[in-house]
Amino acid sequence: MNRSQMPGKKLILPLAGSLVVMVIMVAGFICFDKFFSGPVRVNNIKIDTKAALKLNIVKQISKKNGITQWKLRAATATLLKKQDKAILTDVDVVFFTRDKKKVHLRCQKGILNTKTHDMTFSDNVVIRYDGAVMKTDKLHYTKKEHIIYTDSHVRLEKKNSRLEADSMITRLNNDTTILKGHVKGIFSDRFSIQ
Repeated sequence: MNRSQMPGKKLILPLAGSLVVMVIMVAGFICFDKFFSGPVRVNNIKIDTKAALKLNIVKQISKKNGITQWKLRAATATLLKKQDKAILTDVDVVFFTRDKKKVHLRCQKGILNTKTHDMTFSDNVVIRYDGAVMKTDKLHYTKKEHIIYTDSHVRLEKKNSRLEADSMITRLNNDTTILKGHVKGIFSDRFSIQ
């Protein structure tokens, strides 16, 4: 048999080379692991001593007498020690009126009272309802009365119309909104308040 007919000899050299490389890699890993396996030091860890628990992607539904009042979703919730509060981020809430219409709220930050279910929303608060968009800096929700309100400047836009006021209260059970303080607006001929 001549050399060209012996395939085994051609495979021996690459296999032997691969074996040598693997042995070197295992030996290198063992040496590297022993060298760096001393005690690990972590610097600048910030521990939140006020937080009892931090949760990601939180969903909660609030009902009264079997009727859904609101559905909440937040990217994170930090439950505070010795306080009945949860600090929320990236908040999305749907409030329901008595007629089961939806009032959508989005904001960057919120605080939920875990006992009363009252809430405070801040940082770019936007509310959408029936084609209207309302914007404010801070908004409050009171579960007992099922109302949302703000004492901050509020701007309401619908189609080509705009209303502004110093404060606002929306009674979700009555489907009514009251604007107070320096109320001014621009109305288009297609504007309807309903």
